[in-house]
Amino acid sequence: MTDTTSTPVSPQKNAVKKTAFSILAAISVSHLLNDMIQSLILAIYPLLQNEFSLSFTQIGLITLTYQITASLLQPLIGYYTDKHPQPYSLPIGMGFTLSGLLLLAIAQSFPVVLLAAALVGTGSSVFHPESSRVARMASGGRHGLAQSLFQVGGNFGAALGPLLAALIIAPYGKGNVAWFSLAALLGIVVLLQISKWYRQQNLIAKTRGPVKSTVARLPRKTVMRSLGILLILIFSKYFYLTSLSSYYTFYLIHKFGVSVQNAQVHLFIFLFAVAAGTIIGGPVGDKIGRKYVIWASILGVAPFTLLLPHASLMWTSVLSVIIGVILASAFSAILVFAQELMPGKVGMVSGLFFGLAFGMGGLGAAVLGYVADKTSIELVYQICAFLPLLGILTAFLPNIERKHA
Repeated sequence: MTDTTSTPVSPQKNAVKKTAFSILAAISVSHLLNDMIQSLILAIYPLLQNEFSLSFTQIGLITLTYQITASLLQPLIGYYTDKHPQPYSLPIGMGFTLSGLLLLAIAQSFPVVLLAAALVGTGSSVFHPESSRVARMASGGRHGLAQSLFQVGGNFGAALGPLLAALIIAPYGKGNVAWFSLAALLGIVVLLQISKWYRQQNLIAKTRGPVKSTVARLPRKTVMRSLGILLILIFSKYFYLTSLSSYYTFYLIHKFGVSVQNAQVHLFIFLFAVAAGTIIGGPVGDKIGRKYVIWASILGVAPFTLLLPHASLMWTSVLSVIIGVILASAFSAILVFAQELMPGKVGMVSGLFFGLAFGMGGLGAAVLGYVADKTSIELVYQICAFLPLLGILTAFLPNIERKHA
């Protein structure tokens, strides 16, 4: 059931250069700003629902529009930039996000909201594959750590969005979204500096030649099967996360009668837990092996997701934190595992997995919104509770690494 391949040496010993923590910090901060802006769309759903009299299906369509524009373009951009690196595409991507943000602030109709969401999604499609490549370039061989540091910036940004929405937007109206354009402008400045470093690294790489992979090449059939399993695991993870990120506020308001601001604070707590879990998965995967992290984070969260629909408000909050921490630890491990399956295709793999994550989030939002309209928001959580059981497929992944001391 499990394939065995030759054992690689420790990536720390094989590192071409030391880990560039200043670049990792900068790309993480820019990820924070990017995803903070994007999470505002999710956080102001109750405001948009009231202003435009939206159904749950239309709420799902907003997320679907954003996620589809992000997901469809990412693998294509990653594939192109693997062959033709574009260092200055990073600030350009943030420029799309800025445009969508400003359009959302002045939107007077539902179609304009959808267009704003599409622009923000396009910004993501440019930002994520290239910034993930930068994180790997700056890793010094500590790929899991680098991806976790990169990802945690995005998760903290996603957590900050609802909190800032509760403090700045909810009391004063949707127009205050425009204030967050300052964050986008700051992101453009930071990304310009990263782009200069990225360009220098490309020039150095041309003279140095390709770096040898620390993972033995696998048969094509094994690689394709393994990628399929990893994509299914991403589906289970993000379909479930969408049920919380898109509909958690509605669930709390409907089931427990909390206020909009109170529900947004609960969403912030959950997203903060997701950020905390992200920083754990990568370094632990570097130490003990990424397959073990995938096992624990996908299948291990199932008991808690099964309990959530039957919990009180207090225990719902506690369980959401546990679920966020455990489930979030998977992505860095899954992404680096996939990158090592296909050496030399960092951009395409990153784009594929980030794109699928966004796409599954968008599809999940639309499907779950339809289910909520036709039945109840509670049933959504009862159905999604079983998704982490797909983690059993991890058993079919090959052993491409050994435990590192």
